[in-house]
Amino acid sequence: EVQLQASGGGLVQAGGSLRLSCAASGFTFDNAIIGWFRQAPGKEREGIACISETDGRTVYADSVKGRFTISSDLAENTEYLQLNNLKPEDTAVYYCAARDFAAGTNYYSRCPLGLWEYDRWGQGTQVTVSS
Repeated sequence: EVQLQASGGGLVQAGGSLRLSCAASGFTFDNAIIGWFRQAPGKEREGIACISETDGRTVYADSVKGRFTISSDLAENTEYLQLNNLKPEDTAVYYCAARDFAAGTNYYSRCPLGLWEYDRWGQGTQVTVSS
């Protein structure tokens, strides 16, 4: 069974840090694009970071650039999103998503932040930042 499992959320004070994890089962991240998304109450889900594992290139939304870092442990088939200098406006449910490709078929020059580009989704993990 193909699954993504996101974890690591919690309650943190402004300025604090969290590390989110996204573990895959049933497929590997080796040739995938992996995206991180978040959805705040009353708002649409937005893409905030992604990585293309074929070349390791990353893309960040302006709202998190310089504060969040995406990384991979392909041996553990796990992706991470390091959240630093958190702000109350970062409060949201965070999701990881993936799209898998056969070797050599990833056609993206840059991984996308559009949620429609991903076909595998994990359940969300809540991040709450207090002021």
